[in-house]
Amino acid sequence: MTKRYFDTMNIQKYSLSYRLLTVVALGLFFTACHSIKAEDESSHENQRVQVKFIHLHKGQLEATLKLPGEIKPFQFADLYAKVNSYVKKVNVDLGSRVTAGQVLATLEAPEMNTRVLEAQSRLHTKEAIFRASRATYNRLLKTSQVPGTISPNDLDMAFEKMRADSAEYLSANSAINEVQQMLGYLVIRASFSGVISQRNVHPGTYVGPADKGSDKPLFRLEEQQKLRLSVAVPEMYTDDVSHASFVQFTVKALPGDTFTAHVTRIAGSLDSRMRTELLEMDIANKDRKLLPGMYAEVQIPLPGKKDVYIVPKGAIVSNSEQIFVIRSVDNKAVWVPVQRGNESDGQVEIFGDLSDNDQLVQNASDEIKEGTPLQAAAK
Repeated sequence: MTKRYFDTMNIQKYSLSYRLLTVVALGLFFTACHSIKAEDESSHENQRVQVKFIHLHKGQLEATLKLPGEIKPFQFADLYAKVNSYVKKVNVDLGSRVTAGQVLATLEAPEMNTRVLEAQSRLHTKEAIFRASRATYNRLLKTSQVPGTISPNDLDMAFEKMRADSAEYLSANSAINEVQQMLGYLVIRASFSGVISQRNVHPGTYVGPADKGSDKPLFRLEEQQKLRLSVAVPEMYTDDVSHASFVQFTVKALPGDTFTAHVTRIAGSLDSRMRTELLEMDIANKDRKLLPGMYAEVQIPLPGKKDVYIVPKGAIVSNSEQIFVIRSVDNKAVWVPVQRGNESDGQVEIFGDLSDNDQLVQNASDEIKEGTPLQAAAK
C-alpha cells in the first residue's frame, strides 16, 4: 500500500509539472505572437512616406513668357542691275546714309546707244511715210468733192494705207520709248531713305539681272531708323499672346538697357514646319543703338486664365511617360495626369481631373509609387 501511495503521488506530481510547463509555453507563445504583431505594425508604420501637403485652390496667374527674338530692318531692298552692263561709277560705300531717289551708281552698256540710234532712225522713217500717206489721203479726199474725179475705191485704199502707216509710226515711237527707258536702268537709285549695308561692286564690274550673271546684288539698302522685332510664339501660347499690347526686350550688346515695343502685327496663322505664330513689333531707332541682325531676349506679359488650379513647380512630376501630380486619397498616393499651363515665379497652372481642396504632395517625385502610404511631415 505504501508503494502504491508513493507511485500515485509521483504521477500527480509529474502531471502537475506538465500542466505548469504547458501553461508557461502557451504564455510565451502568445507573448511572442503579440510582440511580432506589434513589430509588424511598427514596421508598417515606419514604411509611411513623410511628405508635405498643399491644398489645391484656383486663382489667376500673371505670367511672363520669355522667347528669343530677332531685330530686322523695317524694310530692305537688294538692288540688281536691270540690264547686262558694266559699272561706270559708284557714288556710295558701305555704311553710307542715302535718301530716296539718290543716285548710287551709274552703269554703261555701249550696245544700248546703238539700239537708241536704230530706234530713232526707224521712228523718223515711219513718221515720214505716215505724213506722206496722210497728205495723199487728204488730197484725194478734197478732190473727191468734185463728182466723177476720184473713185470711192481709190479713196478707201488711201485711207487704209494712212491707217497702216499711222500704226507703224506709233509702234516705232513705242520702241524708242522702251529703249530710252532701258537707258534709265543704267542709273541705280535708292528706292527709299536708309543705309547701305552691302556694297558688292566696283567700277568695271560686269553686272546683270539676278538670274543672268549676278549672284549678288550691287547694293543692299536697309531702313534702320525704324526696325522690326520678330518673335516666333509656340502654338500653346498663341491665344494668350493675341491679347498682348506691348513687350519688353534686352540685347546682349547693351547690358542693363531694357526696351519697350508695341505689338504691331500678328500673323494669324501658324508656320506649318515650326508650329509657331509670328509676332512683330515696330521699334523707333533714330539714335541707331540697335542694329539689324541682333538677337533679343523678349518678355511678353501674359494675362493668365481665370479660375485655374495653381501649384508650386515642385508639385509637378515629369518623366518619359507622363506629367502628373500626386494626390493623397485615404493617406495613399494616387498619380493624377495633368497638363501644364503658364509659369511664373515658381507657380504653375495645371489642368486635369482635380477638385478644390485636393490634398497634393508639395515636393513630389516618381519615387513615390501608386498606393504608397503617406503621412504628413511634422512642421
